[in-house]
Amino acid sequence: MTEPPIDVSGLVKRFGGYTAVGGLDLRVGPAEVHGFLGPNGAGKSTTIRVLLGLHHADAGRVRVLGRDPARQAAEVTRRISYVPGEVTLWPNLTGQEILDAFAGLRGSRDKAAEKRLAGAFALDTGRLVRTYSKGNRQKVALVAAFAARTDLLILDEPTSGLDPLMEEVFQGAVRDAAAAGRTVLLSSHILGEVEDLCDAVTIIKDGHLVESGQLSDMRHLAASVVTAHLPGRDAATVMARLRQTGLTGETTAGTVRLAVPRDLVPAVLAILADADAPDITCTPASLEDLFLRHYVVAPR
Repeated sequence: MTEPPIDVSGLVKRFGGYTAVGGLDLRVGPAEVHGFLGPNGAGKSTTIRVLLGLHHADAGRVRVLGRDPARQAAEVTRRISYVPGEVTLWPNLTGQEILDAFAGLRGSRDKAAEKRLAGAFALDTGRLVRTYSKGNRQKVALVAAFAARTDLLILDEPTSGLDPLMEEVFQGAVRDAAAAGRTVLLSSHILGEVEDLCDAVTIIKDGHLVESGQLSDMRHLAASVVTAHLPGRDAATVMARLRQTGLTGETTAGTVRLAVPRDLVPAVLAILADADAPDITCTPASLEDLFLRHYVVAPR
């Protein structure tokens, strides 16, 4: 396959007079873990349903694993593992019977992988689904998804209901999948999870693309935070020099704190080093900084 696993350009999806997705581009490379970010109502789940062939696009080009999911939904979904944020299962079946049913529908299975993942997620597959908590229902879907021999995992808020220990197990499973050459599209509200796992991110707002690219390349869009401790009498002098570079910051009890664009970090660190600051820290921009840049509304 020469096309990327997910290749979307100009996607438009309307529901009556409401445009849920308006001209979205989304490209996910092979064996990539790609974060898909935006608040509720941004258009993430609608886009995912288009990728799965559950909704048909009103405009644009959509290719998943080289195929059009609107016309070849069965061929596409057979090669996809999908986990939604709210899993609904047959209540009178056991967890193992659910896994058997999923494998039967797919036509293939890896029993050893299922057993290993069920153990890692501490899932009792002998219990009836109606006795499961929300977290355990999520575990059934996650075990089925990661154990399947699929090329693409589409995970839409997949850790909803999981405790922190199981979150670590989930992250390990994602890394193993990527190492095995599988592609992962991860939609999550947990920015730390995305930052820990993802190679690239796409951020959308009101159905439109606002940022997309390799996470390491996107950090320049937000400032690093630089702090330094200086003797009180030197702080004002240092701040004056820093303001000459066009920066503003604050000093509190001899501590200088600034938000510094990436290209100015070397100059700022040089100024602080010349002042013999005994303690300097430089914290790179986080994914949360990039995300909030588009979503925080200033108070009135």
